[in-house]
Amino acid sequence: MMKEYRTIHEVSGPLMVVHEVEGVTYDELAEIELHDGSIRRCKVLEVNGDTAVVQLFESSAGINLRDSKIRFLGHPLELAVSGDMLGRVFNGMGQPIDGGPAILPEAHKDINGLPMNPAARDYPNEFIQTGVSTIDGLNTLVRGQKLPIFSGSGLPHAQLAAQIARQAKVLGGEANFAVVFAAIGITFEESEYFVNEFKRTGAIDRTVLFTNLANDPAVERIATPRMALTAAEYLAFEKGMHVLVILTDITNYAEALREVSAARKEVPGRRGYPGYLYTDLATMYERAGRKLGYEGSITMIPILTMPEDDKTHPIPDLTGYITEGQIILSRDLYRKGILPPVDVLPSLSRLKDKGIGVGKTREDHASTMNQLFAAYASGKEAKELMTILGEAALSPTDLLYAKFADEFEKRYVSQGFEENRSIEETLDLGWELLSILPKSELKRIKQDMIDKYWPKKD
Repeated sequence: MMKEYRTIHEVSGPLMVVHEVEGVTYDELAEIELHDGSIRRCKVLEVNGDTAVVQLFESSAGINLRDSKIRFLGHPLELAVSGDMLGRVFNGMGQPIDGGPAILPEAHKDINGLPMNPAARDYPNEFIQTGVSTIDGLNTLVRGQKLPIFSGSGLPHAQLAAQIARQAKVLGGEANFAVVFAAIGITFEESEYFVNEFKRTGAIDRTVLFTNLANDPAVERIATPRMALTAAEYLAFEKGMHVLVILTDITNYAEALREVSAARKEVPGRRGYPGYLYTDLATMYERAGRKLGYEGSITMIPILTMPEDDKTHPIPDLTGYITEGQIILSRDLYRKGILPPVDVLPSLSRLKDKGIGVGKTREDHASTMNQLFAAYASGKEAKELMTILGEAALSPTDLLYAKFADEFEKRYVSQGFEENRSIEETLDLGWELLSILPKSELKRIKQDMIDKYWPKKD
């Protein structure tokens, strides 16, 4: 029989202090039973001698200290996992909210997971096709990689996230591909958008969706991405699936962490975030990857809105250290009507070289990618010069570069949120745009490649 305590002494916001406890451990789950028999869940934040500080997942309204009792469950927060999770929608605590039956669990997993042993990691080196040219062609996503999207408030990162979730696939392994999508601290409208979007396109059948709404408690918000990653680890390493995890919005997660940290009266770090923000983000991000001897893998795309579009804000800054690159969305491109508004030049995928080339994408991928970057950079410079000095000051080649930059944004970057381009289509489009320039300008591509792939004009 589980021991019950009637020694709750103090309630302060979501925190409660319980005296005279025995054998209670950090992060353990507990239940508070109110005088009317209703139950609220909480977890242990701190244990000092026979005193425990617990944090409620729900509000503390209506708790009468004298009549309430608490029991400690002896295990941390767990997620019931099963292969039947695919196609289902859960709340931030892992309970189904789509009106379907309860999950019959094959196991219960601690949501904090276990960090992957570095010696057991396998190197990410297989191409994942997202159907988005700016990612596939220029900042290639590789299986097992962590590639965040840095956005700003009001930019269409939700549509891009939904597009990637719908379209992403491992070439040749489509049948074994799953998406775990965690929406953290979003509005009800956004939540409905994601659910309807996945149902409309049939992508829901291979997706596990966790939604934590903005009005849900902050503690639940901290648990949501860990619930999603626990589901992903189960599908990847016990069911052998290639799992793409999309977490949106990490900024809301960090705000919840700051809120909880302030309630615990911890010393704040940069901009009021707790000093352990880096470590905390790393415990999530580092759960992605591939393991030696396992067929499955976890690839992660965390999405975060940069406060005031500031790349040096602690959340994007620390995320950039832990992950392998970033896709940056641009407000300027968005204003021009270019969707998705991916800012190609400052975006980067540090592992792109590992996922491209013969047998993965195509032999011309690396050289055309470098040439497109260089030509777009030259085109933008030419356009700036044109703004300052006027068109007459530019040489004929500079004018071609300026034309290339415009066409590149209109046709390569801009593709809308419905178009799903194969890697061949993306590479061919790159050649078509490069043909605006004279062949003599293609200094980064070998002659035999130019002879083979240069578009034949009718």
